[in-house]
Amino acid sequence: MMLRIRSRDGLERIQVDGPQITIFQLKTLIESQLQIPIQNQTLSTDQNLLLAKTLADLLRFSDMTDPSIPLSALNLSHGSIIFLYYHGERTVRGGPTVSPAGSFGRKMTMDDLIAKQTRITRQESPHCDSVSFDRDSANAFQRFVSETLAFASKRGGFMYGTVTDEGRVEVDFIYEPPQQGLEDDLVLLRDPEEEKLVDAIAAGLGRKRVGFIFTQTIMQEKKDYNFSNKEIIQAAELHAESELKEWVTVVVKLEANEDGAAEVHFEAFQMSDMCVKLFKDGWFVSEFGENDDPKLSKMKKDVVVGGKDVKEVDNDFFLVVVKIFDHQGPLSTSFPIENRQNLVTLRALKSHLDRTKSLPFVKRISDFHLLLFLAKSQGLGSDVPALAECVNTQTAVPEGYQLLIESMATAA
Repeated sequence: MMLRIRSRDGLERIQVDGPQITIFQLKTLIESQLQIPIQNQTLSTDQNLLLAKTLADLLRFSDMTDPSIPLSALNLSHGSIIFLYYHGERTVRGGPTVSPAGSFGRKMTMDDLIAKQTRITRQESPHCDSVSFDRDSANAFQRFVSETLAFASKRGGFMYGTVTDEGRVEVDFIYEPPQQGLEDDLVLLRDPEEEKLVDAIAAGLGRKRVGFIFTQTIMQEKKDYNFSNKEIIQAAELHAESELKEWVTVVVKLEANEDGAAEVHFEAFQMSDMCVKLFKDGWFVSEFGENDDPKLSKMKKDVVVGGKDVKEVDNDFFLVVVKIFDHQGPLSTSFPIENRQNLVTLRALKSHLDRTKSLPFVKRISDFHLLLFLAKSQGLGSDVPALAECVNTQTAVPEGYQLLIESMATAA
């Protein structure tokens, strides 16, 4: 009978006479075949044994402490996995009786060892307390994808706001980069120069990039998953790029309620620490075939999930739920939003200023999308961050800037 022994060194196999042998006899075989002294061994059928840090931790694993118990009493049979914690150091030797998993006829490499110790478990708590959306900004995004795109193609955007001392992410506006939305894929056609402008305006407004929001199509809704494998990779990439521990990823989808009517739902998550690490280390397979299950992420090497070596992981293991709230932020979202189907012109600027003429000028330009329009198309790129600072502090806009902007609108 063959048993698999998992330790910090990876997965190794030993041969035993059968399930009738006792735990003491098993430890004796481990000593002879794996060169680990009996007195240094702690065995358990619980994989959490390998996470033990102290003697007190080890004492919690008592299922295999009685040396007289036969393996059959623990339902151990051919191919079963037993977890081994041991003190001291050893050399993993080759040979017919010590055979690390997947290494038949070859030596186990350091990559093999790292892979065998890579465990995928659920992360219970996010690094952010919650995420709160400015109501107008969230409504402008969902209205476009529901009324214009009809959830037939995907749409995405970068969320900008602040992170409070308590770890609450507050989103005040959404920047929508150039993109191509497909039925089950979203291609961001990112423009580094435009994104520099966006970040500069955001900094002037006292805001920064805090997350990513995207939609799922009505065809995806039928496939019963929170994120597809492609969405996991894209979200992990953007999270890793941000280097912000509170980074939030939000999905917007159309779902039927109890009465059968369609409702728009916002759901917020963080990508788990393990997910981001695996992405950074290049473990995700990014090419998919027609027969691949979108609910599963494919790995380039084996990982351990639930005590089993696998190369496909349920996407939900990589998601950490975040609570959602809303608030009324200080910025307007009434100016046409960038990179949508219709080109924004000076006529839109004139219409916006006419509609808000009863307000102080700083209030009239308190809209991120208007500031981005001025920076992109009117040659004010280097000046708009200063305007953004006026908006942030709600102080009077210098007269020269006001005259220049009003003259642009008049020329429309």
